[in-house]
Amino acid sequence: MKPLTRRETLAGAAALALAAGPAGAAADDGAATGTVYGVEGGARAPLPNVLVTNGREVARTDGQGRYRLPLSGDGIVSVIKPSGYALPCNADNVVQHSVVHQPGGTPKDLRMRYRGLDPTGPLPASIDFTLTKVEEPEDFDVLLFTDPQPESRLELNHVRDTAVARAMTIPAAFGITTGDVLFDDLSLYGRSNAIVGRIGVPWYNLPGNHDLNFQAPDARHSRETWKRVFGAPSYAFQHGRALFVMLDNVVWLGPAVDVVGGKYEGRIGETNLAFLRNLLAQVPADTLLVLGTHIPLHTDTAPNEPFNNTIDRAALLEVVEGRKVLAICGHTHTTEHHYLAERLHHHVLTAVSGSWWSGPDTRTGIPSADSRDGTPNGFHVLSVRGTDYTTRFVPAQGEPDAVMRIAFESQLRGGMPEVLRTMRPMEALRPPVSQDALAATTLVVNVFDGGPKTRLAYRLGSGAPVPMERTRRLDPFVVELFARYPETKKGWVQATPSTHIWTARLPDDLPPGAHRVTVEGTDEYGRPIRSAAVLEVTRSV
Repeated sequence: MKPLTRRETLAGAAALALAAGPAGAAADDGAATGTVYGVEGGARAPLPNVLVTNGREVARTDGQGRYRLPLSGDGIVSVIKPSGYALPCNADNVVQHSVVHQPGGTPKDLRMRYRGLDPTGPLPASIDFTLTKVEEPEDFDVLLFTDPQPESRLELNHVRDTAVARAMTIPAAFGITTGDVLFDDLSLYGRSNAIVGRIGVPWYNLPGNHDLNFQAPDARHSRETWKRVFGAPSYAFQHGRALFVMLDNVVWLGPAVDVVGGKYEGRIGETNLAFLRNLLAQVPADTLLVLGTHIPLHTDTAPNEPFNNTIDRAALLEVVEGRKVLAICGHTHTTEHHYLAERLHHHVLTAVSGSWWSGPDTRTGIPSADSRDGTPNGFHVLSVRGTDYTTRFVPAQGEPDAVMRIAFESQLRGGMPEVLRTMRPMEALRPPVSQDALAATTLVVNVFDGGPKTRLAYRLGSGAPVPMERTRRLDPFVVELFARYPETKKGWVQATPSTHIWTARLPDDLPPGAHRVTVEGTDEYGRPIRSAAVLEVTRSV
């Protein structure tokens, strides 16, 4: 990070005021103190100008590497990794960014199904952090996972043998999972971390709704297991010229509460908003902000549901106003791009588990897991170049560079019973189209990572390109897939309208024969995309 300007330094004064106090003061009942050290060339020395937080206030270490923060009762102290330094990782490459202070541990009367925190005892006189000096280019790639969500040990095998196996071949500086690391069975964290850790890069994790302790009566103790395994649910770190801020926006309302079908809601909350506000006061305005949540700020899938959207989104947008922001999330098992402000790009990431590991088994014994909007299960790679960025989708199965699926709708039957009885394999659904059916044939293209800025056209043979129209609708392929194999999907899984489908009506006077259909255009970042298919036309009977 480049040094703060005078104006930016003054803007941060208010945030530092709450952390004021004599550097090096001993810890007391209302404050945490400590030292941040840097290791370079084997030498360890205090590290000045490093940000440290209690999850709300943000302090900057002084010339002796010391900080002081308010901390009364239970709390967490996290160091915000500066650019050019590395945090320690455990044996499974889980980044160690925080120290939990919970003197009494998890209350025993909560009777948690999964183990929470052991008592940490009195507040230490000094909570210290050690960072290691490293080469850290401003150009780097990040692996972005969301919703691996294995419900069982078998489904954890699927995570291992699809997304993890493919990610191991992609060079990256680090990885992030934006929630639903597991599907309620929190006893699997150890094995899950061991598997993902073999990718071989530092891994940051953000909790989702399926990472909650459901026995907790309210939000206060809903992250007891998470804190034991991963540390702070909300935290931040710097890398290159980017600031990554991970905010837990899943608010547990308790098992006795039901909000339109959910016992939680999407909310940043006053504490997280204060943390973000105080943090940004210490960071230059031209820094790229990568904001991670689990629940979307906004989703096309269910735009009015409080458990699928962030209900205090407006307050968040006000805090980040004017900054360049990429906001990433998961949760809905769809792929979406939204532009919520002039400089705020919101990307709902493809789920590693796709349709919650639903669908027919492939030859490998792994479910097809196509998402309910038609995107194959997979993940994304974020490429940061200074303060610019792009993302790209990586299917976890099949062709690693697949970007779209081309379908001719009249070849699909929408799960009609008479077809299901006689034609089980999906391959049987690609018959030629007769000339008299051309008028009812729509070219349907699912650009798996497409959005409002994607442009698409098709051409027949060497003909002129014909623009295609972005259409919010069901993907006919996934509709057919779910109808043909109902016994292979989770009970709640059904096709949902997709935001990344383009359609066009084909000419109704095509002559009999085989026709090349080429689909080409540009994606959300202006990069060229292209694919092709063969349409066979037969004479009318």
